[in-house]
Parts: sequence; C-alpha cells; structure tokens
Amino acid sequence: MRIALFLLGCELAFAQGRPPGVVDSTVAGVANLPAQRIAGNDLIAVSVYDAPELTRTVRVGEDGTIRLPMLKKRVQAEGLLPGGLENAIAEALSSERILVDPIVTVTILEYHSRPISVVGAVHKPVTFQAVGKVTLLDALVMAEGLTNDAGPDLLLMRPQPADADAAISPVERISLRALLAATDPKLNLTLTGGEEIRIPEARMIYVVGNVKKPGAFPVRDGSETTVLKLLALAEGLVPYAGRRAYIFRAGAESADRQEVPIELDRILERKSADVALQADDILYIPDNKGRRRTAEIIDRVSGFGTATASGVLIWRH
Repeated sequence: MRIALFLLGCELAFAQGRPPGVVDSTVAGVANLPAQRIAGNDLIAVSVYDAPELTRTVRVGEDGTIRLPMLKKRVQAEGLLPGGLENAIAEALSSERILVDPIVTVTILEYHSRPISVVGAVHKPVTFQAVGKVTLLDALVMAEGLTNDAGPDLLLMRPQPADADAAISPVERISLRALLAATDPKLNLTLTGGEEIRIPEARMIYVVGNVKKPGAFPVRDGSETTVLKLLALAEGLVPYAGRRAYIFRAGAESADRQEVPIELDRILERKSADVALQADDILYIPDNKGRRRTAEIIDRVSGFGTATASGVLIWRH
C-alpha cells in the first residue's frame, strides 16, 4: 500500500513539474481535429511515449517544417497527414539515435492554413478555416445566406497549383438557383481551403415615372423580365399615367443610348404582346397631361355643383 501511494505521489510530482508547452497525449487526443494534410501555421500536438521532454505543442513554420528538442534537423510536416508526420518524427528520432523504437502520436489542434472566404451579396462576409468536410452550401450558411441583391450566379476561385494547365480557368461559375434547389448534387462542391467565393450583386432594371413604387429591381435566375412584370413589382400605375411608355437602353458607348417607345395601353388591354426588358434598361412612364387637365376641369365643375346644390338662388327683376 505504501509503495502504491509513493508511486502515485511521484507521478503527481512529475506532472506538476512538466515544463511549459508539454501536452499529455490523452489531452491532445481529445482536442484532435479531422485529419487533413498539414500546412504552414497549423498547430499540432506531438506526443512521444515515455519521452515527456519531446511531448509538446508545435506550430508549423512558414517553410512547412517543425523543430523538436534534441533533433539536429527540422522535420518536414507540410503535405503530410498526421499519420505520415508520426512516421517522419519516429524515423528522425531513430536515425539520430535519440530513441530506439519511438512511439509517436500527432494530433491537430488548430488549422490556420485553409482559409475560405465568402464575400459579396451575403449577410455576413466571412473568412473561416476548412475543418473536416466543407461544401459550398456550408460556406453560404457561415455567411448567413444571400441578400436580396444577390445575382443569379456564384463565382468560385480555387487556388491553382504551380504545375496547373494554363488553359484551366481559375474561376468557376455556378448557378445559385440550381445549387440551392439541389437539382444537381455535383454543384455542391467540397472545399479544401484556399477558395474564395464571390456572390456578385444582380444587375438592375429601373422603373421611373407614374408608378406607385419607382425603383431598381434586380434581374435574377436568367428568366425573362417584361414590362408587365416590372409594373407588378412597381405596384402598378398611378392615375393619369401616359398611354405610351419609353425604354431607355444603353448602347456600346454612352452616346449610343436608344429610346424605344412602347404602346403601354395596348399591352395592358392585351392587344399587343408584352415587351422584354434587359439588364440596365430604364422603363419611363410619363404623365398624360391631357387626361390630367381634363380631370382637373371635371373636379372644379363638380366642386362648384356641390357648393351650389344646397344653396338658394334668388332672381331679381
């Protein structure tokens, strides 16, 4: 019994006297993250059985290597999985005759080499580390979803290896509608780190003039936008709107702006086909001044009639 208490006391004293930076293998195992290839700035825990002086946390250098006590040479860590780094450390300890048959455990504590950025028309632009399996939809969730101004496509920029074919485009365009609808699961790509996701704002069509809600309305999903759709978004016409509207459309140069007249009353009466609009078009609905003047005259006459209806007209000779 005394021997057991003595050994327990020695173990506690040894644990308290452990130098800073040393990590117990059981603690490191609990903190372990999903195994991915190690890169610069990642934080790892190295545990060597029965060698507390070698058990510690180590941050991978910018050159992709780590240094351990008593080892003359740095150990290459970048590009290896934790199991591969365990073998590399064990081989280094054996080759330099520090330990005969070392048992090494490597766990990942922090990833700092796999940033994924989400910017553009999202509620919360964010940069986070790719830990475990991360997909495009996961990245959009991290950015708290799309804003109302989001365009129809997502732009994915992946890091290009040095030996990559120059003909391969570094930017991939993905339909947001298809991605969110899950019509093609292959669009929900797996991200490994180093990607940048951009959500461009949608191009606009502008409605001005005699409508209830003038403004700019985004063009989404590649679907056709027409005059009637825009009038619905603008909550309809106000009284005395003109019978004819105009589309102002930019050309290749600023001086090439076109003015396209459309018979609005005929479209509303279903006597003419609806007219398609393009991004950056301006739909202008002018005032019908003739109808406004007629209405004002009618209002004045009706007002005079109302004022005299309750009165008494006296005729004197």
